[in-house]
Amino acid sequence: MYNETITFYSKTPPNKWILEKYDISYWEENRVCWDDLKVYIKIQDNIIQDWSFEGDTAIITTACASVFWESILGMNIEEIFTLDYDYIEKLVGMEISPRRRQASVLGLLSTRNALHKYLNDGQKDDFIDLIHS
Repeated sequence: MYNETITFYSKTPPNKWILEKYDISYWEENRVCWDDLKVYIKIQDNIIQDWSFEGDTAIITTACASVFWESILGMNIEEIFTLDYDYIEKLVGMEISPRRRQASVLGLLSTRNALHKYLNDGQKDDFIDLIHS
């Protein structure tokens, strides 16, 4: 059902813990499957320095959040707002079933909303902003 990337990262998530000395945190839940995830982000000069998460997460949520973490280290925070489900699909190397797509982008959604909070821009994203099909 899942490929090697998802299986590996769901069993050994390298960043599922509370980051020390973070600049912003944000909690989000997936109302479809009731996963919840809180992200912790360290930012310096608008660059993502570190990122971690904790929460009650299913296999797909855990794996996608972990793979996502590796890809955004060193990324400018403005770039995060250009990412969506298609980006996650490319990272994990497979299409996620429509029923699990919200779970696959929970880490990204939490991150985008944390960054909205950090920037104090008054915006908040939802799953519809990330999943266009």
